[in-house]
Amino acid sequence: MTKVQIEAIAISIPIDQPTRISTRVLGARDYVIVRATNDESPEIGLGYVYAGTNGGRVLAAYVRECLVPLLEELDQVDPVSAWEAMFQDSLLLGRRGLAIRAMSAIDIALWDLAAKAAALPLAKMLGGSVKPIPAYASGGYYRPLEGDWESAVTREIKMNLEQGFSDHKIKVGGLSIEQDSNRVKAAVKAMEGRGRLALDANNAYKSVGEACRAISAFERAAGDVGIWWFEEPLSPEDIQGHALIRKRIDTPVATGELAQTRYEFQRLIEADAADVLQPDVGVVGGVTEYLRTVRTAETFGIAIAPHWHANMHVHLAAASSSCIAIEHFALEKDIYNFEKVIVPSHRLSVENGMAQMSDKPGLGIELDQEALRKYALDGENLWVA
Repeated sequence: MTKVQIEAIAISIPIDQPTRISTRVLGARDYVIVRATNDESPEIGLGYVYAGTNGGRVLAAYVRECLVPLLEELDQVDPVSAWEAMFQDSLLLGRRGLAIRAMSAIDIALWDLAAKAAALPLAKMLGGSVKPIPAYASGGYYRPLEGDWESAVTREIKMNLEQGFSDHKIKVGGLSIEQDSNRVKAAVKAMEGRGRLALDANNAYKSVGEACRAISAFERAAGDVGIWWFEEPLSPEDIQGHALIRKRIDTPVATGELAQTRYEFQRLIEADAADVLQPDVGVVGGVTEYLRTVRTAETFGIAIAPHWHANMHVHLAAASSSCIAIEHFALEKDIYNFEKVIVPSHRLSVENGMAQMSDKPGLGIELDQEALRKYALDGENLWVA
């Protein structure tokens, strides 16, 4: 690939009703979108990452002010060489956090551009094939306007079933252990003996003991159905704590959505801290680093269940033998609201719990120009038509 032009914009999409997880309130979601082009092709590569509640402007500025000048100095830009150059340059900024998310957006855009130039879906470009991928229905957030906690989770599980899902994930850790146990019991009852239920604590618990008490209560509430996995019980920095929990409980432990680069996943693997690893292509370092991470996990026989971004992860899952399912949010849940800026015909569809991958080149995603204008942050330079 020859020299490329990189542009970035930041958008912010409000969440329509009061919503929280165990550790924070969600009022809006910022995203940074990167566009990659070159003079040899009319194709446009797209990459995007989540930037928290108000990190869009600063992340987009990092792309424009730090990474774009660096890439302009390279004689040739391909995803792998660009990744190595950006990672080396980020040394003094800590090689984590915002820097890696910005790198992720560029890396994804470069892979999308390369796959489009080759007229291949990204899955095929990576050695996989266009095929249905198992997906689970994610949700179960805390929303006080939706009525009492048990009724709300019951309605959501039933909606998931109506949409063809058999596997589900709900939040825990935002209420007392007893209240969350009642929600788990309600969810299992609504499942009517079908499928599996995972629980996501979003780093809620302050100690190994507290987390173990919580999962013991949840296991009792789930009865014979059991818990598919217990996700992020502790702070992501507490690798040894996750390892201790894994040794003490029967339910599989999942973590990794906030881990960045293969080096952080290496520490999780070495500590024997997880049964399921959950890399996020928009956090770990893009497609390039996601692939390295998954290959490492596969060597140790560890399952992969990527976090968020089903439109992108469906391709990466197809190029791996270790992915057990991708995470999907129905648009009407207004949780993964990036879907609002994707042209409806390009949104990922799910049938009978299987994500239906597009056979369009690259990621198969087209952005809605009018929606981008609507959600663009003030002062952002739009490259939309």
